[in-house]
Amino acid sequence: MAVEELQSIIKRCQILEEHDFKEEDFGLFQLAGQRCIEEGHTDQLIAIIQNEKNKVIIKTMGWNLVGPVVRCLLWNDEDDKRKDYFLMLDLLVKLCNPKELLLGLLELIEEPSGKQISQIILLLLQPLQTVIQKLRNNKAYSVGLALSTLWSQLSLLPVPYSKEQIQTDDYGLCQCCKALIEFTKPFVEEVTNDKENKENEKLKDELLKFCFKSLKCPLLTAQFLEQSEEAGSDPLRCFACEIIGFLSAIGHPFPKIIFNHGRKKKTWDYLEVEEEEDKQLADSMASLAYLVFVQGISIDQLPMVLSPSYLLQFNMGHIEVFLQRTEESVFSKGLELLENGLLRIEDNSLLYQYLEIKSFLTVPQGLVKVMTLCPIETLRKKSLAMLQLYINKLDSQGKYTLFRCLLNTSNHSGVEAFIIQNIKNQIDLSFKKTYNKWFTGPQLISLLDLVLFLPEGAETDLLQNSDRIMASLNLLRYLVIKDNENNSQQTGLWAELGKIENNFLKPLHTGLNMSKAHYEAEIKNSQENSQVVQKSKDLCSVTVGGEEIPNMPPEMQLKVLHSALFTFDLIESVLARVEELIEIKTKSTSQENVGIK
Repeated sequence: MAVEELQSIIKRCQILEEHDFKEEDFGLFQLAGQRCIEEGHTDQLIAIIQNEKNKVIIKTMGWNLVGPVVRCLLWNDEDDKRKDYFLMLDLLVKLCNPKELLLGLLELIEEPSGKQISQIILLLLQPLQTVIQKLRNNKAYSVGLALSTLWSQLSLLPVPYSKEQIQTDDYGLCQCCKALIEFTKPFVEEVTNDKENKENEKLKDELLKFCFKSLKCPLLTAQFLEQSEEAGSDPLRCFACEIIGFLSAIGHPFPKIIFNHGRKKKTWDYLEVEEEEDKQLADSMASLAYLVFVQGISIDQLPMVLSPSYLLQFNMGHIEVFLQRTEESVFSKGLELLENGLLRIEDNSLLYQYLEIKSFLTVPQGLVKVMTLCPIETLRKKSLAMLQLYINKLDSQGKYTLFRCLLNTSNHSGVEAFIIQNIKNQIDLSFKKTYNKWFTGPQLISLLDLVLFLPEGAETDLLQNSDRIMASLNLLRYLVIKDNENNSQQTGLWAELGKIENNFLKPLHTGLNMSKAHYEAEIKNSQENSQVVQKSKDLCSVTVGGEEIPNMPPEMQLKVLHSALFTFDLIESVLARVEELIEIKTKSTSQENVGIK
């Protein structure tokens, strides 16, 4: 019935000119053709398509049958039927109006979701390529539209993270990346083989945009296999190599692109790409820098004369982009790129002037965020190691400037303790090796003003700030001992002793007394409460510092409270030792003055 109905529609249309076809004819042709496919009349339908008499009808209306044919290919597993469907699809691609067919294929690519995205892309890439190559006008626009549609769909697929995920490729992203390269190659070759054709400038623009988009997704978040022997079998790495190769082929080798990114005056064209999508371009450039410097893709194209400090300066903006992201797979690349740059530089050789560049301060602040907020321990430790490595590379004034910055901005006791320990190390080097004006005398005193004080005086939360306080006390103890040993007073500490006592030591005494009294009272209350609730075996709560400790068994709460008291005792013992050393030095100085008189 469906075949007869289709033949009736065709017979009526055969006597009409193409421009006389009505919208009703298109609808009837599509419905009848779809019914033929659904009822399995593929042989008859193929014969109708191949009939020379129906050439004009198929050219004008046949693209409406592509959707039903593609859906049958996706859902039918029978080999014989699939063979007929593939033949039908090939005929329609060959005979139909390429402009209409292009739009129809792109609509089909946009339809699916989930795992079906890769299935339909892999199915339609070859027909899509054939259709575009048949177009004589506006090829650049058609290529750009196709690549944009394909990229938009691929960006919805999850990027495989582990080696197992890459190998299983459940969502087909790796297969699609490989197929997409083959789809794009003819258009890249067209640009490279006919450079004098002005129309190819537009095509080059579309290819450039596609390369930038691919650098962002999937390559920005992609993880690559570590073993060098497996590099050739890593589909995402191969995709990255091809994309970088495309850039060079179309006249934009990556050194030309990345070394001009961010300059006011570019030496490469297509500024509208940057102005239009600046954030996307920043991500793409960061991804490109990582692929070149860390993965080593095409790194041999870089000029050999570039200094390590210049390369670090160039990459710091990209590292900043990585560290601003929240995805583990992205900001971990920032850590790798930073390590790659720092290891090229000798210790103490990075000039302080570099800190006048914004990224040289925002990157260590980004490291602090990873150290304090990232839930993954290995990345927190990696960030800490990178911050220490960064500090080691700076010259003395650079270290001094960075310490001041981080003490003012980190707002984290553990980080501040880490910085204070680094200050102590620099002072120690100044004592033992070469005199360093930045960690002695007036410069040191200015730095100590940020260290030897309590942010809220005696009311400072000593438990929350315990790491910082202990590091500060240990530094003060070290300074008192060292100045006593050398009898040089080169730190300038003693002249500032009154200020240190008023801003730090006295408020700390008062705060310790208040905190210990508070926690001892809480322990007493907790013990009393635990006797009451022990009979009912309920949980109890305790309020400390105005905040309620989460409900937990009474025994656990007592452990927490006793641990806090132990911390206060530890601080108090170090404080007592510092005051003892100060008293010894003060008495010694007084006796010397009396002897002089």
